[in-house]
Amino acid sequence: MISVEDLFTRADGEYVFARWGRPIVPVVFGVDDATLAVFKGAIEAVVTLAAHQMAETDPELGANLMVFFCQDWDELPAVPHLDRLVPDLGPLVARLKAVDANQYRIFRFDEAGAIRAAFVFLRMDDHLGSVGADTLALSQAVQTILLWSDTAFDEVPPLAMIDGKAVLRPEIADVIRAAYDPVMPAMERDASHALRLQARVGRTL
Repeated sequence: MISVEDLFTRADGEYVFARWGRPIVPVVFGVDDATLAVFKGAIEAVVTLAAHQMAETDPELGANLMVFFCQDWDELPAVPHLDRLVPDLGPLVARLKAVDANQYRIFRFDEAGAIRAAFVFLRMDDHLGSVGADTLALSQAVQTILLWSDTAFDEVPPLAMIDGKAVLRPEIADVIRAAYDPVMPAMERDASHALRLQARVGRTL
């Protein structure tokens, strides 16, 4: 059984929590209009759950949650100006190819340690291609609303299937709501933070 502390304790044992410190402005590249609408709807639903905000534009980046779809990782270096947003893009692509990854997320942080931007890369291999757009969109929205541990969902995914439809697990929804409580910090590296979160969650994970 996973604990709140486990959700934010990385594989190296370091506790790192962060939430968004500014309104989220999403943009999705490489999909049709229908899929774009599904993604933006999923992001809006999770942002609403967190009682956070969305906006039309980010004053610094224009858009601060960028989702890129591709068929092959080698497509990424050809995206105009992406290397400016993602330093060392070439070595990153090489690493993703080496481990046959189908998704990757990068977060950027402000001076206070809160999330200021996130970049999501999805390579549509056979596995991701078999996942419905609504399920994929909700999964990515959940995994970018907080800086979860790199092992947070290794054993239990954040979504569950009910009557063939993907839904957010109630216990994960509770953690998201608690994490965005205004009295909680936007970033924390002390594991005692997990106890404060657990007290607000009020249920066993």
